[in-house]
Amino acid sequence: MGGNCMRGLVKVAPGEGNMELRDLEPPKPGPGQVLIEVKYAGICGSDLHIYHWDIGHAMKPPMVIGHEFSGVIVELGKDVEGWKVGDRVTAEPSAIICGSCRYCRTGAYNLCAHRKIMGYWVDGVFAEYVVVGPTWRLHKLPELVSFEEGALTEPLACCVHAVYELTGVEVGDFVVITGPGAIGLLTAQLAKAEGAEVMLLGTRADQKRLAVARELGGDHCITIEDKNPVELVKELTEGYGADTVFECSGVEAAVSLGIEIVRKQGKYTQVGLFGKPIRVDFERLAYKELKVTGSMAQRYTAWKRTLKIMELGKVNLKTIISDIMPLSQWKRAFEKFEKKDGLKVLLNPKE
Repeated sequence: MGGNCMRGLVKVAPGEGNMELRDLEPPKPGPGQVLIEVKYAGICGSDLHIYHWDIGHAMKPPMVIGHEFSGVIVELGKDVEGWKVGDRVTAEPSAIICGSCRYCRTGAYNLCAHRKIMGYWVDGVFAEYVVVGPTWRLHKLPELVSFEEGALTEPLACCVHAVYELTGVEVGDFVVITGPGAIGLLTAQLAKAEGAEVMLLGTRADQKRLAVARELGGDHCITIEDKNPVELVKELTEGYGADTVFECSGVEAAVSLGIEIVRKQGKYTQVGLFGKPIRVDFERLAYKELKVTGSMAQRYTAWKRTLKIMELGKVNLKTIISDIMPLSQWKRAFEKFEKKDGLKVLLNPKE
């Protein structure tokens, strides 16, 4: 590793903003850890929540943020086995878990009460280098997957967890997705891969994103100001409504729309995060006998399936990457993401 310092984007203190690009001492891997040179790091909606300080996860500033990335192992800590310098990798963000609660013991460590996340409790990936350990968190990138695509492994694993492990989609299902951002478009592709008919809903501010949704095979890509989505779904489903709704926007109004648009005995899955309490007519769940679930992060089984999906080329990741920007321009990148100008924005820590 060259130089005596590296740049990292740090949440320096609690509260709105309080984020700076700083020169930091490069980390060193301890026993059971590896040092990774970060190639690309993706901006997640939760990173915006960290910026605005309405995030729902425990965090201890000052902290280098970021948890979606790809990179190369450049140094091994003591007692690391099965990995070598030069391995192309990504890593799960579950940095600390207790390992003994019922959730950890059954593989649902994403729900561990003691779970601490990379970029929240240990330094994250908006930096030139990151230390990852224990090594069970590491995953090798398939040979034909680029570093740019590899930086989307974590968000795709979140969608795999929501679509396949928690909800289930079958051939012939009518699936509605609210929010055509990166998560919505990944969810749509996974539903299409199972043979579903897919509708994506957005606002007029999402016109460019809906155009990408059409390019990726969305069957119906609708702006809700221009067409009544409830009536349209009824027309397309013999009056019943959608079999499944995935709410990926984290917008209060989308929840009410999703509950209205799903059929009786249908399935509703909350994927997007709101960053605040919302109002919802919960009684509708009873009247319609809905099966409702939330989806939080991912676990090993989702990561394993995700890497196979990427290896087989079943999901188009390149089209979802709208921008690659230098880490030095993080403010402009965050603003671009927040204004829905583009889709997935990657940061290059070397620039």
